[in-house]
Amino acid sequence: MKITVAGAEKEYKEGLTVAELIDAEKVETPIYVTVSVNDEFIANDSFGTTVLNEGDTVEFLYFMGGGQ
Repeated sequence: MKITVAGAEKEYKEGLTVAELIDAEKVETPIYVTVSVNDEFIANDSFGTTVLNEGDTVEFLYFMGGGQ
């Protein structure tokens, strides 16, 4: 199946979960990543059960603190 990951179209096996995609994409510090699928945020505790589908768009987001 084809999905778009961080703006690039890629081919993955059917039934791929968000957790498997995080591993396959070698996401840095996966414990701190926020994932959106088709512009909807996925709860971290659902990464292992959320299955991706043909045509999905996935983004990995990191929220940084800052200020003074």
